[in-house]
Amino acid sequence: MAIQKRSLKIEKLARIYDDEIAPVWGARFGKLLLRNLAVPERSQVLDISCGTGYPGLEILRRMSDGSRLIAIDASSAMLDVARKKVQEFGPLGKKGVFFRTESPVPKLSFANDVYDLVVCNLGLTEMPDVESALGDFARVCKKGGEVRCTLPMAGTFEEFHDIYREVLIKHDKHEALARLDEYIAKYPTADECARWIDRAGLEADLEIEEFSLLFKSSREFFFAPVIEYGPLADWKDIAGKGQELQDIFWYIKEAIDAYFGGRAFQVTVKAGCLIGRKVDRPVRDPAEDINTGRMELVDPDDVMTPPAAMADGSVRTAELDILEIEELAAPTGEYDPLEDGVDADVPLDAFVDGKPRPKHLDED
Repeated sequence: MAIQKRSLKIEKLARIYDDEIAPVWGARFGKLLLRNLAVPERSQVLDISCGTGYPGLEILRRMSDGSRLIAIDASSAMLDVARKKVQEFGPLGKKGVFFRTESPVPKLSFANDVYDLVVCNLGLTEMPDVESALGDFARVCKKGGEVRCTLPMAGTFEEFHDIYREVLIKHDKHEALARLDEYIAKYPTADECARWIDRAGLEADLEIEEFSLLFKSSREFFFAPVIEYGPLADWKDIAGKGQELQDIFWYIKEAIDAYFGGRAFQVTVKAGCLIGRKVDRPVRDPAEDINTGRMELVDPDDVMTPPAAMADGSVRTAELDILEIEELAAPTGEYDPLEDGVDADVPLDAFVDGKPRPKHLDED
């Protein structure tokens, strides 16, 4: 039953992704990946976690005769959407692109030094070990080839995280606060990205673009597909389970509405694009640095100098995206989890029409 529910959710995501999530999320990162991208003549291109086809199919438009694009994704539902889009490409689409239902975890199935270009739009941070995954992407790239990956970076959703932290501190939710801090720390800084690229045997470059998302209310924020199918499940896990989860999200809703009453709730997104050219030197194993003593221990209060490739102007601020989200049907209040024992799909009582605020919250 859990597998069936998970499959239905993925199928729904595939149906709505291009209309409701890509314009404000995937396409914004994809455009950053495509910026100043030069596709070599007669190139071999690998698109990892290709989703519904962007930006991989835009790369296909730029490819010359004799080139090939291999696009892989763990979701056959996503690939089905991408396959339909290829029909408009004519002979190039029929001969130049190949889809495969495949997960890049634990490692890619391809041989070493095969591809001129390896791209991954927003798939890297979904992998259990980001640094090892990037090293694997570099492994299948040819010498002189390029690897490009986009990902959300430190500072993304900062406004929401600040409210979340304030709520947890105010109500003495110490265990949840520790989980929140651990979760936020997973968003990488520019220095961390530079180290990943270097250890993968790539010459480092990094571009960062900042943009904002605006929501009319806390309700629209939590029910926006980009949140519902994105970080919401993790945010619920941080809060805990059962009544504790419900109480924390009551507090969060009230805090957002109090701070932004009458104004849109704005959250920042910091989009990063890791760009690395494969050079003729061995890939370093991170564990090797510890064993040999090459890893330098740095005081966390010290600020490391960014790589030379991050010149002035590499951070670009884009225009605001205002999400015009239709009012969604209120949740039923029934517990219908995706998996047994997982609260990710539990409806939030704070947004159930007519649901009164629990009286015990007034005692806090």
